[in-house]
Amino acid sequence: MLFRHNPKMLPVLKYFAIAFSALLPVINPLGSALVFLGLVGDAPSEVFFSLARKIAISTTLFLLVVELVGAGLLNFFGISLPVVQVSGGFVLAAMGWGLLNQTESAASKEKTAVAPSDFRSLDAKVFYPFTFPVTAGPGCIVVMLTLSAHASSKNVLDNVLAHLGILLAVVALSLSVFISYRYAPKITQKISPQTVHGILRVIAFILLCIGVQIAWNGAQVLIHSLK
Repeated sequence: MLFRHNPKMLPVLKYFAIAFSALLPVINPLGSALVFLGLVGDAPSEVFFSLARKIAISTTLFLLVVELVGAGLLNFFGISLPVVQVSGGFVLAAMGWGLLNQTESAASKEKTAVAPSDFRSLDAKVFYPFTFPVTAGPGCIVVMLTLSAHASSKNVLDNVLAHLGILLAVVALSLSVFISYRYAPKITQKISPQTVHGILRVIAFILLCIGVQIAWNGAQVLIHSLK
């Protein structure tokens, strides 16, 4: 209803959908939860809750810093937005294609026992390796730079609303990371690897389409500049 009565808010919904769809297969909360579970081991529920909360916050801040600093880096190196759209779109499409053709691997559900004295040392690993690269790897950096370039507009209001949509998508994904990591032991017991694999295939196809669309948008601008 909000978007129906206020069309100016449509960029928020548009870029929320684009950012969420593009980042979801890269972050892969369910798949990352399996890796996280293997790194943490057989820890109490309180440890999973504390780590999940800190990693979710760290992931949000990390992605937002990349998104905000990205434009400055592009200007510093003299890279135009259409070029980033084309190259970033190709990278996203390649990621989607790779996920579509990825062979199914049996995820190990074995837990590694962790001594109680090691629980505190896990806090030192919140950013590295739990946040980067387990949760948000190099692929997320490419996606955020591409989204930042794609959302940039000469119209200040549209620019702000587009980046707001990306912000909301990052928060929503960080929340999904928190839930997946918090209940990682239970999730791995109830969801079969085949189901996760099937869901990721669908998401991978969407990522492929998004990458092609972003690359085409950038290519159109470059083509028009030659006329």
